[in-house]
Amino acid sequence: MAPEREGGRERQPVGATAAGRSRGPRLDQPRAPRRRFLPEWDPDAFGRLSERIARFIGTGRFLVWMTVVIILWVLWNVSVPKELRFDEYPFIFLTLALSLQASYAAPLILLAQNRQDDRDRVNLEQDRKQNERSIADTEYLTREIAALRIGLGEVATRDWIRSELQDMVKELEGRQNGHKGHQGSFPVMRAEHPPGRDADDR
Repeated sequence: MAPEREGGRERQPVGATAAGRSRGPRLDQPRAPRRRFLPEWDPDAFGRLSERIARFIGTGRFLVWMTVVIILWVLWNVSVPKELRFDEYPFIFLTLALSLQASYAAPLILLAQNRQDDRDRVNLEQDRKQNERSIADTEYLTREIAALRIGLGEVATRDWIRSELQDMVKELEGRQNGHKGHQGSFPVMRAEHPPGRDADDR
């Protein structure tokens, strides 16, 4: 089909499938990663490695091995012939190695401490939230128990019903004893007043 002409100009197709529109970066796809000249590393993996090194440095095993290495270093550079010595007195190379080890050990220990502080902070936050939930649950249970106690104050308890029944039994026994006493007095009255006409009756 030939493109439609309006006023001497060709009408271009419009919409998402327009052929004449310049194609830019698509928004439905992630950008391609940029090239970096510096090496990339995983901070979490590096942190775990630093923690392992810091834990090893803080153990007695590391101190023992470092002491053994220093003693062997000194003995070798003192007792062997000069041709085989690689670090004569005053052991400048040993001092440089120990300084290099210390300069790397300090940042690694600090990094491990920072990671431990982060974990402690997260644990403290979780403990604080747990304590808040426990306090809220305790307050709720306290209110419920208080409401139950108030409700039970208006409900007849077993002791109260028992005492009321005992009072009713005593009252019934008293009435029954009084009724029996009245029945015993009637024959006496009948004996004093025998049946027949009264003397006053005319």
